[in-house]
Amino acid sequence: MLLNRDNARFAVGVIGNIIALILFLSPLTTFVRIWKSKSVEQFSPIPYLATFINCGLWVMYGLPWVTRNSLLVITINGTGLGIEIVYLTLFLLYSDRKQRTKVIIIVIVEIIFVVALGFVVLTFVHEPKKRAAIVGSICMVGNIMMYAAPLSIMKLVIKTKSVEYMPFFLSLFSFLNGVSWTSYALIRFDAYILAPNSMGTLLGLAQLLIYAAFYKSTKRHLAAREAKVEMVMTEKAVSGRVAQNPRNDSRV
Repeated sequence: MLLNRDNARFAVGVIGNIIALILFLSPLTTFVRIWKSKSVEQFSPIPYLATFINCGLWVMYGLPWVTRNSLLVITINGTGLGIEIVYLTLFLLYSDRKQRTKVIIIVIVEIIFVVALGFVVLTFVHEPKKRAAIVGSICMVGNIMMYAAPLSIMKLVIKTKSVEYMPFFLSLFSFLNGVSWTSYALIRFDAYILAPNSMGTLLGLAQLLIYAAFYKSTKRHLAAREAKVEMVMTEKAVSGRVAQNPRNDSRV
């Protein structure tokens, strides 16, 4: 029975890794857009900053000196950490000076916090259970921050009645990620994984509901904006032709 439960947990963990990887890669289209436009526009760095520290904390939680048999936790969060570094680098390249400075300061504070936590726990706490309890409790907070980070974007969506700056696949795979890791934590009970991911499931569902509510208004908003741009371009083109070929009203 134990073997079957462990096998089931491993299988669900692998599925969770795949979904989490897709979650980490889901903003790729957003960053392609940022790279092409050379601007972060109104995209928020908060979800990526939250995910960055969250991945760092879970890598620490999965270390054998903290929690045993958590290889799948290390692999996916280590991968996620690398992906978030790429995202934040692009965000820094194409944001204005004020925002760039703010993001750099937050990243430095997050790195100092994770390194300091690892040093304190591994140096002064010698019982594995206590290490797991300390790091796991902080990971819960980090995971909740990651899932709650899109709340700032949800506020923008409600204000503008547009989901343009709330990537759909990020919302979808946040929900699926929460479901998969909630299942993982229930098979062999782990409260530190269960609590934040069950909350993440609810927050992901809320994002999907908001996306559905404002999807049609977003299409109308984008269509109106495109029509306005086309009208301006047409007016410029007509003005240019008039300037190049002025009417000759001279009489003979």
